[in-house]
Amino acid sequence: MSEQVYIRPVGATPGPQSEHGDAVRLAGGMVYAHRFAVIVRDTGERDGSLVTDRWLASPETIDDVLGDLPDSVRAEAERQWTALRFAHPALQLGERMVQLDQPQVMGILNVTPDSFSDGGQFLDDPEAGKAHASAMLEAGAALIDIGGESTRPGAAATWEGDELERVIPAVEYCSAMGAAVSVDTRRAGVMEAALDAGAHVVNDVSALRHDPRSLELMASRDCPVVLMHAPGDGDDPHADGGYTNVAFDVFDTLKERRDAAIEAGITQSRIVLDPGIGFGKSLAENLSVLNALPMYHALGCPLLLGASRKRMIGALSHEAPVEQRLGGSIALAIAGMNAGVQLLRVHDVAETVQARNVWRGLRDAALTDFSELPGD
Repeated sequence: MSEQVYIRPVGATPGPQSEHGDAVRLAGGMVYAHRFAVIVRDTGERDGSLVTDRWLASPETIDDVLGDLPDSVRAEAERQWTALRFAHPALQLGERMVQLDQPQVMGILNVTPDSFSDGGQFLDDPEAGKAHASAMLEAGAALIDIGGESTRPGAAATWEGDELERVIPAVEYCSAMGAAVSVDTRRAGVMEAALDAGAHVVNDVSALRHDPRSLELMASRDCPVVLMHAPGDGDDPHADGGYTNVAFDVFDTLKERRDAAIEAGITQSRIVLDPGIGFGKSLAENLSVLNALPMYHALGCPLLLGASRKRMIGALSHEAPVEQRLGGSIALAIAGMNAGVQLLRVHDVAETVQARNVWRGLRDAALTDFSELPGD
């Protein structure tokens, strides 16, 4: 029997004063939680379902709950409790420093012929790509994520030479603007060339599984890396998506990839985790992962959410086409903010930044809402 433990925040609060101090600040951000589910599951089965135990705790009672856990999971639970309260340091990306105490926006620049959202628009027109990147930076994007391979369901794998021809010029012109640049690739050769051309972050949908050279390369370059959950590690990242409980299974896989990266020599503070919305997951599974987002802070790394314009929005909106998914994209971005996600990867930067700024105003104001009450 193999037992696993999870600490899932299940009670949000506007601020610690709302609970007379019995709340914690999740991952050093602007979201507070005052109730937590401590869950143990094992590989035993009863009536075809996983056997789980579940306790509710607050910051005042969590020590008692953790102390009563089985020896096999107590140390891991204590690590997760520490991670939930850990304030992540800023990411130093070239001359830019990206603070992680509030949600930051990552703007998408696709230089592909077949992206589901804007395929071909910026591939053969560098001036259009430059203008788009400049507009995203002006609108408040903290960094630009450049991708040269479509990983939408059903897309064919891209030859590395083609990917390099697409990505490197975009990295160079974005870097020349002074932008912090992320490269969205799963190939070590593209990672290396992009970093040499001025990129600062590697964003790998395969979590460094697709190319066996990637782990060693990223350890040697000592730059931030995004490890995303996708069930397939071959050409199709959407393959092999069978789950027992998708929220926990994604957690377990991200934990395994985090540990593999650390063992390879990548510093934990350089690791960002992405639950992979839309990758090898049904609509119901995507919704389950989104609802569980606060739990992933227990992995001890900043979180990235990429749900912008994705197919699930259309599925929930009478099959709205890609160009009519702004409202759903903003709704999912706000869900990420409410979960304490640090990085939001989006197509619509200006609208998302505006939503973030209003959201932040509400969060700031909530910290003083009870300041005039007697006894507080």
